[in-house]
Amino acid sequence: MNDRDDFLRWVETDLRAAERALHDGDAAPRRALWSRNEPVSVLGAWRNAVGRQEVDALFSALEASFSDCTSYVFELQAYDVVGDMAYTAGLEHTSVSVDGEPRTYTLRATQVYRREDGGWRVAHRHGDTVTG
Repeated sequence: MNDRDDFLRWVETDLRAAERALHDGDAAPRRALWSRNEPVSVLGAWRNAVGRQEVDALFSALEASFSDCTSYVFELQAYDVVGDMAYTAGLEHTSVSVDGEPRTYTLRATQVYRREDGGWRVAHRHGDTVTG
């Protein structure tokens, strides 16, 4: 196995499971995968956050809004690992209840990761809604 294979396996297992849990109203797995070091940031489809405190508040808001996820599919389109940094770019196809209302949407999502203490951590996320 090389770094790219190990990273891809982590994306397809741990990261995917954390995103599914968030959409079921549990942000704890996502929090566990985010960097403990600054800088961290989210340029989100619904809200932006810069710094650990704002990112944590965003995760709490998402956790309170999401429930009843019936489908979460991450369609990975590109990724790479260079030393202790990595990125993913892809489409997230989600069917979930948002504030009790069923919704289905697709987000373009790009994330940046850094290796910390031998494991991958998310340092930045950009997501926006796919339209048209």
